[in-house]
Amino acid sequence: QVQLVESGGGLVQAGGSLRLSCAASGLIFSSRPMGWFRQAPGKEREFVAAISWSAGTTTYADSVKGRFTISRDNAKNTAYLQMNGLKPEDTAVYYCATDRPWGPAGRDYHEYDYWGQGTQVTVSS
Repeated sequence: QVQLVESGGGLVQAGGSLRLSCAASGLIFSSRPMGWFRQAPGKEREFVAAISWSAGTTTYADSVKGRFTISRDNAKNTAYLQMNGLKPEDTAVYYCATDRPWGPAGRDYHEYDYWGQGTQVTVSS
């Protein structure tokens, strides 16, 4: 069965960095655009970043552009989210997800079919 497992979350001070990983199994990872989303308490799930299946295209939410970097290693079936310059408003549960095979990397979470369990990121001020 398909599994996405996030890791790398934790507690960090404002201005700090974290690197999230998303290890995938049970699917052809190299065919799948990957996305990162986040959800804070009482808020809707929001798009953070996405990367095409070939890693040739990346897209970011305006709120994280210039601070976060999405990447992938198709040989390791793993996607990453490097987060620098973290702010308290980045506090949320972060999820990785897969988009449709060979399609574009979208911003709408309804397009995504498989999801990880989430990893908590807490940024203290």
